[in-house]
Amino acid sequence: MTCPLFHVEPVTWRAPDPENYDALLLTSANAIRHGGTELAKLNALPVQAVGSATAAAAHEAGFRIEGVGAADVADLLAQLSPMLRLLHLAGEDHRDTDDPRVHRQIVYRSAAIDDPGLPPLERLVTAVHSPRAGTRLAELAVIREATAIAAISTAAAAACGDGWQRLEVADRPNDNSLLALAARLCHTMSPE
Repeated sequence: MTCPLFHVEPVTWRAPDPENYDALLLTSANAIRHGGTELAKLNALPVQAVGSATAAAAHEAGFRIEGVGAADVADLLAQLSPMLRLLHLAGEDHRDTDDPRVHRQIVYRSAAIDDPGLPPLERLVTAVHSPRAGTRLAELAVIREATAIAAISTAAAAACGDGWQRLEVADRPNDNSLLALAARLCHTMSPE
């Protein structure tokens, strides 16, 4: 069962001059899914992507993938030339990198769903994809002691707060590792 806590939507934006950049930095496939028609103006720029899902979305949209980071944006940036000028297509809720190579352009936002129809959190394993989702789940969840959390990162886990039956972090910050952790938790949760 899925229960989204946010609705992703595009924002109005204008693509900057691609001549000012050496590559696009993509940290979420949502930038491609919700970037709209302005993306076409940046199609000549190669892509540096965090995660295979983000790279696949960019490739399907016609972008040339130059590099894919397997961990997080800091790991990817550490592998890149200090001379690159990167245009980061991002959501309103993002982690600042403080990297002088990166210019950020907001192209989408994730709006919280007022009443997401969260099921009773009893004997469930919940996958948390971001610190913001962890914070939102903590706001909504009254009863926690019978629920296990599989978090995509330590920051996402910390945002969930305390009181859960189990709270564990995926080995790597990607969907495959998160789903593997969720499956493990399903098989090892203790009964009430």
